[in-house]
Amino acid sequence: MIELLSGLLLLIVGAELMVRAAVRIAARLHIRPLIIGLTIVALGSSAPQMAVSLQATLAHNADIAVGSVIGSSIFNILVTLGLSALIIP
Repeated sequence: MIELLSGLLLLIVGAELMVRAAVRIAARLHIRPLIIGLTIVALGSSAPQMAVSLQATLAHNADIAVGSVIGSSIFNILVTLGLSALIIP
């Protein structure tokens, strides 16, 4: 249980730091934060999935790579829909 709570805390802190850094980058480069969010933040949030897929492919486990992509997509869609329904019923 402590590992789960520690991981959640680190995830929240890491996400906050990433967003703050992205906003600073946007301000320094005079770029709209939307553009930074669509590029840098999107790459950062997709990095773990890309790493799993690459490692699985190199280990000749294409099923794991495909499962990671499909599972992540389904999870993202369902969580987004679920949270949207909770916020605006």
